[in-house]
Amino acid sequence: MAAVPVGAPDPADVLILDGSVTPPAELAGGKAAGIAGMTAAGLPVPPAFVLTTGVCRRFLAEGGGVLDALWGEMRQGMAHLESATGRRFGDPAAPLLVSVRSGAPTSMPGMMDTVLNLGMTTAARNALSISMGETYARDTQERFAQLFRGVVLRDGQAAIPDDPWRQLRLAVEAVFRSWLSPRAVVYRKRHGLDDTAGTAVTVQAMVFGNADERSGTGVLFTRNPSTGAPEPFGEWMTRAQGEDVVSGTREPQPLSALAELMPDVHTSLLEHARFLERHHRDVQDIEFTVESGRLWLLQTRSAKRAPRAAVRFAAALGREGLVDEETAVRMVTAEQVRALVRPGLDPEQRAAAVLLARGLPACPGVASGVVVTDPEEAESRAAEGESVVLARRTTSPHDLAGMMAAVAIVTEIGGATSHAAVVGRELGVPCVVGCGEGALLGHAGETVTVCGDTGEVLKGALVLTRVSEDIDPDLRALTGWARRFAPLAAWRPEEAPAGVPPRPDLDLSTDQGVAAALADGVTAVVTEHPLPVLLAALAHPRGSAKRQ
Repeated sequence: MAAVPVGAPDPADVLILDGSVTPPAELAGGKAAGIAGMTAAGLPVPPAFVLTTGVCRRFLAEGGGVLDALWGEMRQGMAHLESATGRRFGDPAAPLLVSVRSGAPTSMPGMMDTVLNLGMTTAARNALSISMGETYARDTQERFAQLFRGVVLRDGQAAIPDDPWRQLRLAVEAVFRSWLSPRAVVYRKRHGLDDTAGTAVTVQAMVFGNADERSGTGVLFTRNPSTGAPEPFGEWMTRAQGEDVVSGTREPQPLSALAELMPDVHTSLLEHARFLERHHRDVQDIEFTVESGRLWLLQTRSAKRAPRAAVRFAAALGREGLVDEETAVRMVTAEQVRALVRPGLDPEQRAAAVLLARGLPACPGVASGVVVTDPEEAESRAAEGESVVLARRTTSPHDLAGMMAAVAIVTEIGGATSHAAVVGRELGVPCVVGCGEGALLGHAGETVTVCGDTGEVLKGALVLTRVSEDIDPDLRALTGWARRFAPLAAWRPEEAPAGVPPRPDLDLSTDQGVAAALADGVTAVVTEHPLPVLLAALAHPRGSAKRQ
């Protein structure tokens, strides 16, 4: 991509997200695209503007002069936030605080950096102490200082600037640089994402879930991301901000607690969630905040899902007509189906096993391995061919390499929307969270079996039994639909048409093996598991070409 001269900013470098335009995620990042869409639909969203992914690419290539050239546009963006909120950035009487968040074109939960409550200065703290109370002002200032030191100053000894505009400049630079953080690079490599795409930076007016007893924050999935059940699923914390939910450092409450405390807010939240699922034609992951009884939606995106949920979602959305059958099939990956049909726990073995810990089932599946408490040790032992279970008090993005190396993940604290749960579901790794302080770390070095279906951690390596693919109605439905569109026919041995001989020379257990079969001109195969073969064929360029 040709570099744009520093003195000539692109008109699309800074976009005000007032609903007049809905920019593509490739330009504005998924977060800002979601904000723009919700604003255009008239949903309650705090005002925001975004620095696009192109700014990130130029900043990383050319340096700070890129932001110098855009500073006037950023001030216009802040003026939009001031007009919408009635507050002013840096005003000692009615200060405006903002969040500065990353937003990649494809969602990368927790992989890049965020700063909340930015604009907190000595004058702002004094003003908030008068208007909202000393407890709130002190809590908000401490939250800001902790994130700013960790994200921007990298826990160095430099002082936090008391100038809000200087804070903004440093935070934007830090979020752009987080695109190149080791955890983000590892994540993109794992998921095959474009390393050159860059991240957008969304600047949004803060709303405060820590304001009072009728305030809080939470996450709502329009359907259960672990099981695929059609009912909404989520968690909620009073007097909290979004980082509290994701970090897993506080125990969340179920959404029923919000329904009891503020039934009207709960009802509105579910109505907005149903609209967003229909609008996006996919299950949504919605972040929300309630400030003094008023609901705000901060973000919506397609939900990360466990393999069981991915299959159930796709089949349900296809049956409901929310998407057509081909789209439904393409919502599931071959690897998700392979994970789903892997062997599970034998019931008799489970009944006889010693229960070491029990928590919330965050990602289904069963795996056995040695308990390891250090992510780097998990990575090194897995590289030597050992099956390891990563056990942590709670996880953070810094643990990603160890999480990717583990056959299962267990945490002592945190809920079903914590970092460990979200990443575990995306990786398709059995995950159990919130087992209780001290529940498992003392078992380091022992072999355990983790059941992400029941939330159990059992002593020893237990016997597994194979799932029967042909009796599952969702798998059957997706198999039938996939056969209409895939460039390669796949049949179980007992149902294969005459003239389709077995091909033991073909390795159909991986996407690469299916691609090799297509390259060799194979048009029909016999396999124990047809659906992952069909899905791998659909994901191949020949499958995409057939769709066109």
